Amino acid sequence: MHDIIDTAVAAGTFKTLAAALTAADLVATLKGPGPFTVFAPTDEAFAKLPAGTVDSLLKDIPKLKAILTYHVVAGKVMAADVMTMDGKSAATVNGAALKIGTAGGVTLNGQTKVVATDIECTNGVIHVIDSVLLPAA
Repeated sequence: MHDIIDTAVAAGTFKTLAAALTAADLVATLKGPGPFTVFAPTDEAFAKLPAGTVDSLLKDIPKLKAILTYHVVAGKVMAADVMTMDGKSAATVNGAALKIGTAGGVTLNGQTKVVATDIECTNGVIHVIDSVLLPAA
């Protein structure tokens, strides 16, 4: 079993996320002891953002960090735990909350779908999501 970063890199579907974490200097944090719960957008999720968004974020490190830390919850939250949280919110590392829904599968903020769950890592867990979460400005 690997840490969150090595697990995401090995999967091969999180190249954009890995590049963003590197640019935002968050790799060391997510290689740390944790535990962390990471809602990881796939490369396809990043591709759904408007053209040029990823490039502009890679040049705006404070904004990039705010978005990336919005995908991380302190502690190890497994799918079974999330299923008991319908209508509740989870505090993210950036301080904002994610609204959780469980009708017809787990959703975050009413639209982002969790498409794979409980990818266990040495320092937490990854849940794969189908779009990038953007904190309210």
